[in-house]
Amino acid sequence: MGLLDGKKLLITGVLTDDSLAFGVAETAIAEGAEVILTGFGRGLRLTQRTARKLDPTPDVLELDIADASHREALSAELKSRWGTVDGALHAIGFAPEACLGDDFFGAEWGDVSTAIEVSAYSLRSLADIVTPLMPNGGSIVGLTFDATVAWPAYNWMGMAKAAMESLNRYLARELGEQQIRCNLIAAGPMRTIAAKSIPGFKKFEDEWVKRAPMGWDVNDSEGVSRSCVALLSDWFPQTTGSIIHVDGGYHMIGA
Repeated sequence: MGLLDGKKLLITGVLTDDSLAFGVAETAIAEGAEVILTGFGRGLRLTQRTARKLDPTPDVLELDIADASHREALSAELKSRWGTVDGALHAIGFAPEACLGDDFFGAEWGDVSTAIEVSAYSLRSLADIVTPLMPNGGSIVGLTFDATVAWPAYNWMGMAKAAMESLNRYLARELGEQQIRCNLIAAGPMRTIAAKSIPGFKKFEDEWVKRAPMGWDVNDSEGVSRSCVALLSDWFPQTTGSIIHVDGGYHMIGA
């Protein structure tokens, strides 16, 4: 018996096989889940190609999280296929180039608002898709990067993650009566396509490897995948509104 036997999961954010969401999908399938992935735009074909590396190969449905028509169509498709959904993974994030790097004051509101909508508000948008299909409760899990401190170069994306972490608590409060849990995993730095787009990311890697009490491997996402799957399972039935750190212990180290 797997942790997720019989569960139906929607997983966003798979682009390549080094995506954190890919590891979650792979582990979820191994634990018995039926999975549907999402992709959109120019990345849709890449997601479809990556999906073929999973066994069985999951379907990929189109979702631009900022497009209301996409959200409505996806929810209707999930209802038609499955009737109900047991869990969803939020692995969505984007910030324009001006929001990252050395010039914090270089980003205009148009850039910042895009980062907030795609990286923070999208958690609520994902909830809008799946919560009507969770009549018996369910689990929403999101990926974040610890927003309790200010990171070099992360800038407005860090602010967007802070908004997402706050939104997670409000969603947990609002959805708790329906037995729908909302939690986040604060992962340490992993060598993904998204991470490579952050200027100075190598500094994150070097510091983590040196200071994390349990050590850290930027190429090994298994701990993140297994933690997400645990939260998507029935093994955390009364845990909601929480942020669980999967970072080798780096978050609790001072000087």
